[in-house]
Amino acid sequence: MRLRLPAERPTEPPTGYKIARPVLSQDGTRAGFTGVSLGSALPYGVLDDASCVYGRRHRAPARLCDCGFHCVHDRAAAEALLCAAEHRAAVLLEVSVLGSYIRFERGFRYARQRVRTATVGPCACGVTAVALAADDEWGRPGWRGLAPACAGCVRGRTSVSLAGFARLAGEGLRVLAGGAGTAAPDTGLTADGELGVPELVAEAALLQARLDWFQAQLARLGNRGARGAEYD
Repeated sequence: MRLRLPAERPTEPPTGYKIARPVLSQDGTRAGFTGVSLGSALPYGVLDDASCVYGRRHRAPARLCDCGFHCVHDRAAAEALLCAAEHRAAVLLEVSVLGSYIRFERGFRYARQRVRTATVGPCACGVTAVALAADDEWGRPGWRGLAPACAGCVRGRTSVSLAGFARLAGEGLRVLAGGAGTAAPDTGLTADGELGVPELVAEAALLQARLDWFQAQLARLGNRGARGAEYD
């Protein structure tokens, strides 16, 4: 006799939590995420379908395979994963579990998901992040790995503001800037699609940081030219 898992028919999609690494396409027109374990090689969008990471042709989640999206029930359990050194640049995702799924004691493995909210942690220096900047230590073919960055640390690096990342990712994604143990101000779009005060402040800080960096570079080049003229 073939054993079957008990069927569930929820009235609304279950909610889960997970961590992921934000990524930006090479041409800067798309944004998404990658997993931190099995799915790290396959970037996915805000609304996406899972596929078997082993290249098998079955539909995810297969009962006798590890494929499919993964998440946990408890937000605190997902946040605890961010304490690991290798995951400190990851972001916390709140997702809707869509399609078929397998329920486990601590979470779900499932076929389709919608990322509703991404919470970005502080910059490596400890200051609240205003952008996601290119991380030179990792990436994927065609995709730049991103990490939280404050206005001071973003200078000279390929970056996108939190609101800009939300726009590129699409599908109504909300991006929140989290601090070290503090509540996160909302940096997503307003209900009518316009930027609000927090987003504009973050955009202004990012632009000012870039302007300061360019001015420093121009001053350095000017000093070099002056020294060359003295030698002539």
